[in-house]
Amino acid sequence: MKTLLGRTAIALVAVSFAAEASATEWNVSTWGKRRAFTEHIEKLAELVAEKSGGDFTMNVSYGGLSNNKENLDGISIGAFEMAQFCAGYHADKNRAITVLELPFLGVNTLDEEVAVSHAVYAHPAVADEMAQWNAKMLMTSPMPQYNLVGTGEPRDELAEFDGMRVRATGGLGRAFEAVGGVPTSVTSSEAYQAMQSGVVDTVAFAQHAHLSFGTINEADWWTANLNPGTVNCPVVVNIDAYESLSDEHRAILDESVPEAIDYYLSNYGELLKRWDTVLEEKGVQKVMISDEEIAAFKEKAGGPIHQAWIDEMSAQGLPAQELYDLVNNTLADARK
Repeated sequence: MKTLLGRTAIALVAVSFAAEASATEWNVSTWGKRRAFTEHIEKLAELVAEKSGGDFTMNVSYGGLSNNKENLDGISIGAFEMAQFCAGYHADKNRAITVLELPFLGVNTLDEEVAVSHAVYAHPAVADEMAQWNAKMLMTSPMPQYNLVGTGEPRDELAEFDGMRVRATGGLGRAFEAVGGVPTSVTSSEAYQAMQSGVVDTVAFAQHAHLSFGTINEADWWTANLNPGTVNCPVVVNIDAYESLSDEHRAILDESVPEAIDYYLSNYGELLKRWDTVLEEKGVQKVMISDEEIAAFKEKAGGPIHQAWIDEMSAQGLPAQELYDLVNNTLADARK
């Protein structure tokens, strides 16, 4: 009897250890607070936990694991398994994907943003560059075209951008610089304070960020149709962690990405529908820029910056023209 009980206890311990061994827990680093920009990450965590019966879980941290400009570094050393970052925060570390931050690419919808981002992410040059940081692209964080909020009199003419201190990163920063603006790349978390203290006159964000980081609360006006471009913010996974997943958990993760993106698009769509109501509630004037002013902006900050990027990245050994053409071809295909 004792022998039988002993064998049973040993069997139970073995089963317990096996269950522990099969469980996977990932830490995910992002910043700010939960918002439309992070809903695909939250949905992904929900999906993998549900599909794995709780054996694969993700702990999403909003700034507790890393500074938002250091998430790629954290991934490279395995400090956490998944992270979100924005290309403009460290363009030298992720040169290939900065093609997606060029101003006036002509991307009009969030669906188009997903299409061009994922096409570029799948390019071998991007995979090779990310591998230097032990990172694998997982999915994008699609955002609509950025627009400005500002204080004082609305700036609705190009001449009024001359000397304008604007929070804008990456290609957007170069676009405003081309028309006399003075860009600063303070992080999204620092933008409100920069605006409140007068360090910047205007802030370029997508709608969710103006809400989440409070810049809309300081604003007197918002440009409804400037649409100079957007920022590209991928979600990446540590390669070692990804390859260490069981076949089952890796399949669950991969198949859940499209579902998470669909949820994100639906959720963000609801925010866009109520944006005008938000402006009205906060007493923010909606400013429409004339077609002539937008055309002049595009002439100065579109083609010339695109060609400069192609030349600069080609000189660094990247297939820049190929990446640029991939964006335009994918955009054309997405509209068929």
